[in-house]
Amino acid sequence: MASDKEPTVIKKYANRRLYHTGTSSYVTLEDLAGLVRGGEDFVVYDAKSGDDITRSVLAQIIFDEEAKEGQNLLPTTFLRQLIRFYGDSMQGLVPRYLEFSMDNLLKEQNQFREQMSKAFGTAPFSAGALDAIQAQTRANMTIFTEAFRMFNPFAAMAAKAKEEAAGTSKPDDLGDLKRELNEMRERLDKLSGR
Repeated sequence: MASDKEPTVIKKYANRRLYHTGTSSYVTLEDLAGLVRGGEDFVVYDAKSGDDITRSVLAQIIFDEEAKEGQNLLPTTFLRQLIRFYGDSMQGLVPRYLEFSMDNLLKEQNQFREQMSKAFGTAPFSAGALDAIQAQTRANMTIFTEAFRMFNPFAAMAAKAKEEAAGTSKPDDLGDLKRELNEMRERLDKLSGR
């Protein structure tokens, strides 16, 4: 949630205590989680060094929430996949993709809830609804994978060379190049929502 208001400053002291400068009181990670849920923006600074440690504090809040019984939002498979991206050449794209996905989810959240209620009745997040969500997630991952493939022309060229070496593909000709160019245009149009 974007706000014109400056973010609240939280200071973290060596004794691990968090000090809310707006209310002049000590707060807990649970209090900060409540601020996030309430749409209040804040930054956390190390009181001694002045370093911005907001990311690590938010990660700690997520860790604490995930440790609670029945609070799991991040499936084990997702966590493993996320870890695999660290140090990978695609690492720079992942944060932007996740931000884009979360922004879209937030924008469409109310519409999504209404549609789920209409489609699945009073229990919109039943097993049937979860199957629909998983199908949508798979579709999103397919789009994501296609986007990665489009931005990695070397992989496409290597795959084409492998097909030619195996005799499963004819050498390139002008018709193949035109077809591939049209396919790339169609994919870009789909990704851009045209």
